[in-house]
Amino acid sequence: MRRRVLIQVLAVAALPLFAVPVFSAGEGGGGGDGSQTTQCKKGKVWDKKLKKCVAPKQGMLDDDNIYEAGRALAMAGRYDEAIAVLSLAADKKDPRILNYLGYSHRHSGRVTVGLGYYEEALRIDPDYTLVREYLGEAHLQIGDLDGAQEQLREIEKRTGKGSREYGMLSEQIDRFMKS
Repeated sequence: MRRRVLIQVLAVAALPLFAVPVFSAGEGGGGGDGSQTTQCKKGKVWDKKLKKCVAPKQGMLDDDNIYEAGRALAMAGRYDEAIAVLSLAADKKDPRILNYLGYSHRHSGRVTVGLGYYEEALRIDPDYTLVREYLGEAHLQIGDLDGAQEQLREIEKRTGKGSREYGMLSEQIDRFMKS
């Protein structure tokens, strides 16, 4: 418990130091239809309730805001910062949080750690196909073609061959097999 509080305090204290803009879909980006993104300046995060960029304070961000900020950091390639933000989530069993913790660890070179987060997310929600896509990519990173193909079959069972996740993982498997 003490370690968790220390991590939260350090992560929140470090948030203003992040140089990455945080992107989040929602109003305030111009269109009001969710298609625009809102860009926050350095040291600010998007608060969906207030619909504006704010300086983060411990306890002020709900798990949805933490997820959005962590996902944005991960997608921007700021994996260690994403891990710090996602680790603030109150719900440690949220599959979305676990997915992007896995993604961030995997892209930071900690593939085995990432695999653990993906597996935990799937224990909670076996139908979360984005996790299955990323898990398949992780299997390819460690040279496990069979593991990747298993995830592709699982995605097909749940969404068919027309889903984005199926197409992305299928493409990665094809590239892997040609290399």
